[in-house]
Amino acid sequence: MPARPRILHVIDSLDLGGAQVVLWNLLAHADRTRFEVEAACLHGRGVFWERLVATGVPVHALSPHRLLPLYVPALAALLLRRRYAVVHCHLLGANLIAKPLAALLGVPVRINHDHCNDKLADPRRWVPAADAWTNRFSTHVCAVSESTRRFLVAHEGVAEARTTTLHNGIDLAVFQPRPEQRAAARKQWALPEDAFVVGGIGRLTYQKNFALFLEVAADVVARHPQACFVIVGTGEDDAALRAQAAVLGLGARVRFLGYVAEMSALYPALDLLLLTSRYEGLPITILEAMAVSLPIVASRLDGVEEVLADGEDCALVSPDDRAGFAARVGEFIAQPALAQRYAAAALTKVRARFSAEAMTRAVEAIYRKYLEPAKWRG
Repeated sequence: MPARPRILHVIDSLDLGGAQVVLWNLLAHADRTRFEVEAACLHGRGVFWERLVATGVPVHALSPHRLLPLYVPALAALLLRRRYAVVHCHLLGANLIAKPLAALLGVPVRINHDHCNDKLADPRRWVPAADAWTNRFSTHVCAVSESTRRFLVAHEGVAEARTTTLHNGIDLAVFQPRPEQRAAARKQWALPEDAFVVGGIGRLTYQKNFALFLEVAADVVARHPQACFVIVGTGEDDAALRAQAAVLGLGARVRFLGYVAEMSALYPALDLLLLTSRYEGLPITILEAMAVSLPIVASRLDGVEEVLADGEDCALVSPDDRAGFAARVGEFIAQPALAQRYAAAALTKVRARFSAEAMTRAVEAIYRKYLEPAKWRG
C-alpha cells in the first residue's frame, strides 16, 4: 500500500450547511503526512468553495448545476484516474451517486457520514428507502449522534459492527468567548447596543423551522420590548419568512442577515441562540454557541440531548411548543445570571469533548482500520 492512501470526500454541494462545516474541518485538520486528501462537490461551487480551497486540498467541482448531471461521468473519470483508497460521502446525493459508483469502480473503502436524524421526518417520502439502499454499499457508516447510529442499525439494516457514533467537532481556536468585541460586533451589524439579541442560525428550510422562530419572536417581543431577533442564513424559505415577519408586525425587531462567512465575528453581538428545528443530528451551531459561551434554548431532539442537558447547560423545549420556547427565552432575559451559569457549563463541556482535531483523528482511525489489512492498488 502506498505511504499516503488517497482519500476523496464527496458532498452534494458547498452551499450553507452543517455537513459542509464538518467537511471543511476534516480537510483543515487532516493528517497529510498519512493521507493524500481531496474533495469533490457534485454541482456548483457555493459559499464554502473558497474555504475548502484555502485548506490547500485539491477541490473538484463536477458539474455547474444540480440539474445538469455531468457529475456522474465526471466523478467516474475522477475515480478511475486517481484510484482512491477511500471515498467518504456526505449528504444524500453523494450517497446515492458516489457510493455505488465507487463500489462499481473498485474503490476498496466507502464511508458514509450520516449528518442528520432526517430519515422519517423528511417530507420526501422516498428518502428512507433510498438511504437504506445506499447503505448496502457502505464499508462503514459514521453517525453524528448515537440516536442516528441506532436508527441505522434498527431500521436500515446496517450491521452494528459497521457503525460508529462520531460526534461533530469545531475549531476551538476560532470559536472562543470574546466579550470585548461585543460593541464592535453590534456596530458592524447595526444592532442596538442595549438590546437583548436572540440569534437563529441555519439554512432557511423546513427542517430548521424558522416559521416557529418568528412566532416565538413575536411572543417574546410582546413581553420583553428590549428583545430583538436576527436570522443568519439563506435558503428556499427566505421570501416566505420575510413575509411572515411582516404579518407578525415584527418590523425592526427582526433582522435577516443572510449568509455570514465569519460567524466567530458575529457571535459576540448575540445574547442567546434559539434553535427551533424539527429534526437534527448534532448541529454545528450548537457546538459553536457552546464554545463562545452563548446561552442556548433549543428543540429537545435526540442528537441535541446527547450533548446538552436541560437545566444544567441549556434550556430544551419540545419541538413546535411555541409557548414553551417563548417562556424559556423570557426566563433567560429576566435572569442573566442563570443564562451565564448555563453558558459557562456548556463551554467547559465543549472544550473537553468536541474539538475538530479529535473528530478528524477518529475518522482517520476508521480509514486505517480498513486500509491496513487491505490489498489494493494506488
